[in-house]
Amino acid sequence: MQNVSIEELYKIIGKNVANYRKQKGLSQLELSLRMGYKSVSVVSSSEIYYKNKHFNIEQLLKIANILDVDLCELFKK
Repeated sequence: MQNVSIEELYKIIGKNVANYRKQKGLSQLELSLRMGYKSVSVVSSSEIYYKNKHFNIEQLLKIANILDVDLCELFKK
């Protein structure tokens, strides 16, 4: 990916997480619980890059494993 700002990348990742999560039939709460969180705030905010909230690499690795998707797929435009 050339000439992509970090903000754009966070938005791409968030959109991909949301799409794969929906394909697997998981709600934001279900994904959050499987990641070890008790509320949807991390997932819901990061999926839409709300108030500069974004997933970190540890969270992305957990998400990729939970959704059974290659980590690299979360970064694709």
